[in-house]
Amino acid sequence: MSTPTIATTLKGGEWLIKTSTPQETFIPENFNEEQVMVKEMCATFLDTEVLPVVQRLDKMEEGLMPSLMDKAGEQGLLGTSAPEEYGGLGKDFITSTLVNEALGGGYSFSVAVAAHTGIGTLPILYFGTPEQKAKYIPKLASGEWKGAYGLTEPNSGSDALGAKTTAKLSDDGKYYILNGQKCWITNGGFADVYTVFAKIDGKEFTGFIVERGMEGFTQGSEEHKMGIKGSSTVQLYFQDCKVPVENLLGEIGKGHVIAFNILNIGRLKLAAAALGGSKRSLNIALTYAATREQFKQPILNFGAIQHKLAEMAIRIWVCESALYRTSKWIDDMEHQLLAAGKPFNEALLGAAEEYAIECAMLKVDGSEVLDYVVDEGVQIHGGNGFSDEYDISRAYRDSRINRIYEGTNEINRLLTVDMVLKRAMKGRLDIMNAAMNVQKELMSIPDFGSEDETAFAKEYKAIANFKKAIMLTAGAAVQKFMMKIEHEQEVLMNIADMAIQTFNAESALLRAAKLVEEKGEAACAFELDIMRTYLYDAADRINKFGKDAINAFAEGDEHRMMLLGLKRFTKVDPFNTKEARRRIVAKLRNDGKYPL
Repeated sequence: MSTPTIATTLKGGEWLIKTSTPQETFIPENFNEEQVMVKEMCATFLDTEVLPVVQRLDKMEEGLMPSLMDKAGEQGLLGTSAPEEYGGLGKDFITSTLVNEALGGGYSFSVAVAAHTGIGTLPILYFGTPEQKAKYIPKLASGEWKGAYGLTEPNSGSDALGAKTTAKLSDDGKYYILNGQKCWITNGGFADVYTVFAKIDGKEFTGFIVERGMEGFTQGSEEHKMGIKGSSTVQLYFQDCKVPVENLLGEIGKGHVIAFNILNIGRLKLAAAALGGSKRSLNIALTYAATREQFKQPILNFGAIQHKLAEMAIRIWVCESALYRTSKWIDDMEHQLLAAGKPFNEALLGAAEEYAIECAMLKVDGSEVLDYVVDEGVQIHGGNGFSDEYDISRAYRDSRINRIYEGTNEINRLLTVDMVLKRAMKGRLDIMNAAMNVQKELMSIPDFGSEDETAFAKEYKAIANFKKAIMLTAGAAVQKFMMKIEHEQEVLMNIADMAIQTFNAESALLRAAKLVEEKGEAACAFELDIMRTYLYDAADRINKFGKDAINAFAEGDEHRMMLLGLKRFTKVDPFNTKEARRRIVAKLRNDGKYPL
């Protein structure tokens, strides 16, 4: 059996075929003093400025959301990642991610801020000319101007390049004339600056900077939505809209480069915001369970409620582990590219593109963790959870959109596997050799050697086997379908789910192992219970996803052999998850909240 390669700096997707170490893994417990202060400042802003007025926000009180964004701008929360030369704070990627998480519990306000600082600002910051940056970024970073993004159209959502909005150069060469419409535009009702995509002469997909007040540019009325009711969402209309030629963004015909690169960052930041919302919702449910009495005792005493609260904490902690592990990779890669002479914009975009696989997985996991947490939060509240008087009902409604925007979760699952396979074909990832080695191992006698006594040996072996399960399933699927595999979406999504579970489990293990190295095992009982419960459950989930995929294409002896291999690679030792969950809840109860 081949020995896994130990990596020091992993490239995107390399975790599938290389082994990481706790020492080179960044964990949230390693935030520096400034980052902790930034997080606390964001929490204070939500508690004092946003949460007291959430009902007014939901009623779309005129001017309220822009005024809150003005206050956030005054505190520097809108310019965290913008360079100092443009009026921003110039903070690192981890800090800007942390701001998204810390503001993520602000319901509709979180959506408005994330849209402004992300898709509303970054296209100009990363693709704008020096003149465009100088004109727009200082005002966007301060909050004086609000940003929005126009990509989606009534008939082009996931198929963004199918847009119908057109742009034509005017006869005098001074303007591009835009015609068409955009829909679901967050911040659209009050934004000052919009990044809008249109096809020049109906062919070349290109970005433009459109300002409120430009001739021929109007907006529709506010949409009535299931959730995020306080977020401004309108349609934009362009009827012979005159956009100065100097407002063309990036290169003609390269609008997709802007759209897709910004989405990489946006997906990770969405996971961060969802994580922040998950933590606040867990705390709401925990407080309710501790105070709500039935049968003459708090419902927090009941095992069924404890199971729910523990599972919330487990999924949050694991998602958090994967998020900041990836954020540090992006931050490190950005600095490497800067040191190699890349300009600011190319460095971060290049780093985000390198880890586009992980960003897609995080978007899926973060949004689904939030959905799980708020759903169980409503259940813990019982009938009260169905009442608008309780915050958990707002959290439930607001969470649903996260599985749709920044690319639906189905699209992101498909992208995860597609990007891995494309990188393998280009030689960037040696997936094929790894898959062949797994096939050889299946044909050999299992290794029943002496038990490894090193710390977490069983857990590391389980992670290595999960990766083999992925290689077994994905390798056989590629051999079976070849170039037609893109049409086997069910199989691809099964494989993506195996990858997400494995990446999460490994991230959790590395975090727990690093904490044990730093603080000792006795001080990490909470974290070890979380990691071991997740790993135990992940084994069954990976087995199920793998079986569903294998059953879809394998037959006869091949089918039996693959299922036996999958069973071997997803076998873990028994673990009492009931008692582990009870210990997790005991920690939550003692702290009165999620501990981080």
